[in-house]
Amino acid sequence: MTPARRYASFVGLSVTLVLAAFIVLGSGSLVRFDAALVCYTFATLFAAFGVTYRWVMWLQRPPTAMYWKRGGQLLGRKGGFVRHSIPLMRRFLADFAANRFIWRRGWLRGATHWCIMWGCVSAFAITFPLVFGWVHFETLPGDLTRYRVHVFGLPAGEFAIASLFGFVVFHGLVWSSFLVIVGVLLALRRRLRDSGAAALQQFGEDFLPLLLLFAISVTGLLLTVSYTWMGGYGYDFLAILHAATVIFTLLWLPFGKLFHIFMRPAHLAVGLYKDAGSEGEQAHCKRCGDPFASKMHVEDLIAVERQLGYRYELEGKSKSHYQWICPACRRALVCLGHAALWDEQRSSPQRTRRALRKDAQSIEPLTV
Repeated sequence: MTPARRYASFVGLSVTLVLAAFIVLGSGSLVRFDAALVCYTFATLFAAFGVTYRWVMWLQRPPTAMYWKRGGQLLGRKGGFVRHSIPLMRRFLADFAANRFIWRRGWLRGATHWCIMWGCVSAFAITFPLVFGWVHFETLPGDLTRYRVHVFGLPAGEFAIASLFGFVVFHGLVWSSFLVIVGVLLALRRRLRDSGAAALQQFGEDFLPLLLLFAISVTGLLLTVSYTWMGGYGYDFLAILHAATVIFTLLWLPFGKLFHIFMRPAHLAVGLYKDAGSEGEQAHCKRCGDPFASKMHVEDLIAVERQLGYRYELEGKSKSHYQWICPACRRALVCLGHAALWDEQRSSPQRTRRALRKDAQSIEPLTV
């Protein structure tokens, strides 16, 4: 096992143990823990380990680690946290909470992503505290018409059971299910009708997550229908079916496409990095002299490439690097290289194709 895997395993196991300790402490030493939900709990602990392991492995990749390192340096500078906190909060609300980056691609895709994301986030926020025993409801002594909310065993307010607030709270998962179903149907519509999406989609990456979310939402709604209007008919079967879909999704969560939910907040460091780069010194092309990117970005890109085993140093007197060439000049160099090969072929017609191909392969792309 590599050091990176050992470190990711250690962090994942630590997070899992901490979560288990919070479950025990938050439920009053399992006094408020429902034994019927033990399967959900173990599936959640497995998902916590898997998600943390993959997340830490992702953070240790050279490009991601560079963003993480630079983000910490920018915030750790004198006055850096105060300077960048407002832009970070603005990006969090606009890009993460409101999904601005998706709405720019089209209102239908924005609505799809927004419904699925907030349906899942609200469902997680409701389900996990209830499953772990962190939140529970008790009737008031001598008054069976009101509930008192307890959070980690401490009273946090009370409300009338038959009130509008009580109706909204007790049906919170219903509203989450409606949001997810609407988002899933919109996503399926696009994947079945958009030829561009159909050409690239895969069942495990594109259809399976949608089917799992749809199954969880529908079976959850059927449970509400069963105990509300059908007198509990088929409730046991529906409860087992719903539990199976939820547990399978939790077990699959670290390995599938839904893992990007946990990657998205870390992308805020990319926005911070770009903002800092635009305000700092710019890199000028070694060929034309025009600015094309931030100097910090080019230097970090060269360092990351060397960590990955790629070296694009230019030969000659300058001893420069290919990353110091702007994209326009790179395209021009390719054209010049092709033109040089063509002129060489025309000036030496007696050379065979095999000899010409051998010479072309021996020419370094960066020295053209």
